[in-house]
Amino acid sequence: MVKRKQWSEWMQQTVFVGPGLLFFALIILLPFFMGFYYTFTNWDGVDKADWVGLDNLTRVFTDDERFWSSFWFTSKFTVAAVVTTNLIAFGLALLLTRNLKLKGVLRTIFFLPNVIGGLLLGYIWYFIFVRGFSSIGESTGIGFFELPWLGTPATGFWGIVIVFVWQTAGYMMLIYVAAILNVPKELMEAARIDGASGWRILLSVTMPLIMPAITICLFLTTSNAFKMFDLNLALTGGGPGNATESIALNIYKESLTNGRYGLGTAKAMIFFFAVALITLLQVWTTKKREVEA
Repeated sequence: MVKRKQWSEWMQQTVFVGPGLLFFALIILLPFFMGFYYTFTNWDGVDKADWVGLDNLTRVFTDDERFWSSFWFTSKFTVAAVVTTNLIAFGLALLLTRNLKLKGVLRTIFFLPNVIGGLLLGYIWYFIFVRGFSSIGESTGIGFFELPWLGTPATGFWGIVIVFVWQTAGYMMLIYVAAILNVPKELMEAARIDGASGWRILLSVTMPLIMPAITICLFLTTSNAFKMFDLNLALTGGGPGNATESIALNIYKESLTNGRYGLGTAKAMIFFFAVALITLLQVWTTKKREVEA
């Protein structure tokens, strides 16, 4: 009887988990481990891969200024995008957890950009920056709209940040809304009775109790910002020159444009371990600050 029950449970797990696990292994795990092999080869994507040992890694670390320029750009972009996204998302969450008549509609409106594909969103904003802003600038003479958006390294950088924040903040807002609504009302009332101001309640009661949500939002925005590719491709294509080229776009061009898949995979592996280290450090840091109600 016990064996039959164990067999039944094993079959249920196989039927329900097996297909998903199989596709995960084929689509994620297998290419990931194959990447380790191709990192040490000279492969053009067609012919047989030739083993070159550490040559690709040595080349990246000693003779690829463009890669490290992309890494620096991506790091700056990540800091700006993560800070701005989470500040705006948290501010919207605080606003939309108050007694507003249209808060449900506003939550939907702020979340909608997240469901638009990155490439489509990038091309929409490309039209807005190049055509829309210039037309408004010509009509009004306002300097902000007359800037050469996407035309210089500085404006191109902030243009990508603006679109990333516009797309991502709504999703993070929903996570913060759920966390704020779960803060026990008794603690808030007790703090008010003790004479705490709204700012003190936010810092001493709300923030510590929603730290798990902050951990999740920081992790998601950090990883997404580092992996940013579609917006970069659609808005600037890495230009002007290579001034706004992200690491993901640099790897894409190295592999698919230049046909150096071995070198591109080596860059991808370096990128993977760098992002994994940064995100793990971020999660470990914020996890230590979490408290229980």
